[in-house]
Amino acid sequence: MKSISDVIEKHLKELIEASGAVEIKRVELAEAFRCVPSQINYVIQTRFTVERGYLVESKRGGGGYIRIQKIRPAAASLLKEAYDAVGEAIDERRALDFVDRLQEGEELTSREAAMLRRLVSREVLALPVELRDRLRARLLKAAMLTLMAEGGEAHDV
Repeated sequence: MKSISDVIEKHLKELIEASGAVEIKRVELAEAFRCVPSQINYVIQTRFTVERGYLVESKRGGGGYIRIQKIRPAAASLLKEAYDAVGEAIDERRALDFVDRLQEGEELTSREAAMLRRLVSREVLALPVELRDRLRARLLKAAMLTLMAEGGEAHDV
């Protein structure tokens, strides 16, 4: 007999297979499988990792959700490494280096790279430095999430 974790994993994978991503509410899923919400957390944390080819995003609060997306295999390593390295804030030079690296790795077309370079530029982000660097990091991460999502459809950061 399969464990409840196996059954939950199979269910989520079927949903992801059908649409490329799934958005769930932990409590609702726990009720459907008659288990505690921490069981859902366990399944997501152990079976839907970047190493296994999944991107997990969560939003807490009353309207909170957990979104699980399949990562394009070829892009996973380079993009995950770049995503983690960006951090909470990034200066223009480092951001442009990341864009160049993604273009060299053929994760961005020349047009996409040019657009992203312009978006992270000092001229476009005409804000105080501390805000500008944080916004630049969020923009880069949003772009990378889109690139990591299978089919190129990521959602809000």
